Amino acid sequence: MAIYNLFALLTNPPSNADEYIFDSVAVKEPKFEIDGVFLPPQSQNPGVVYFCEVQFQKDERLYERVFAESYLYFYRNRDRFSNLQIVIIYPSRSLEQTDINPYLSQLNSPQVNRIYLNELGDIRSLPVWVGLMVLTTLEEERTTEEARYLLTRSQQENSQPENRAIIELLVTIMVYKFEGKSQREVEQMLGITLQETRVYQEIREKGIQEGEQRGREQGEKSLVLRQLSRRVGELPQEVRQRVESLALEQLENLGEALLDFTSMADLHAWLEALES
Repeated sequence: MAIYNLFALLTNPPSNADEYIFDSVAVKEPKFEIDGVFLPPQSQNPGVVYFCEVQFQKDERLYERVFAESYLYFYRNRDRFSNLQIVIIYPSRSLEQTDINPYLSQLNSPQVNRIYLNELGDIRSLPVWVGLMVLTTLEEERTTEEARYLLTRSQQENSQPENRAIIELLVTIMVYKFEGKSQREVEQMLGITLQETRVYQEIREKGIQEGEQRGREQGEKSLVLRQLSRRVGELPQEVRQRVESLALEQLENLGEALLDFTSMADLHAWLEALES
């Protein structure tokens, strides 16, 4: 009876309405780890919370996860916020989830912003921080020229602390894009000395200072899980548990190995090799 009462109210009920089965279900909440949440300043008036997802790998369940995470967090913290915005950043449209039909209303909403870096225009007409993001999408033959341009422009426009932060991010991008290059080659490409930026040394020293073994393991674990999700897509629960059970040294090894992963099969092969 409940089925017929419901579908009788709809303008376009399903053609097989009489075959539907009515049920009451309990939904178990999964454990979500949201990569980027921008919280408004605390004041008497609730502000807008921004959720950000940067997606550089194809994930056919991305929107399921992003909307579930964002709305659940908003629900749990409703008194703190007046509204929410969701920002999803892709290098290009080709990496967007294929089936978007279940989410057309959300994706067409002014609360959801899809940004395609390769459509933002000439990198030299963009703010430096935006240009750095666009730099990750360029072909290798253009990357060096544009990286040096951004470096010069940053030195002209920004204060020393902000310029230093830009240099470190720029160096990190170049190291990831040119994995086959030696340190000296990357230095020559940018016209700077990587040792002067102390990118890796500072990160390592900071990690040692901020926590003991357990804290380091948890931080490394969260970082590796986020990187894996971006590289190979959402991890099945069983695979996630296997990764979470790894020791710190194994997590660090996985953090380096995953840079070469292109699919879930690569992760499975790495885990099987580790256990053999």
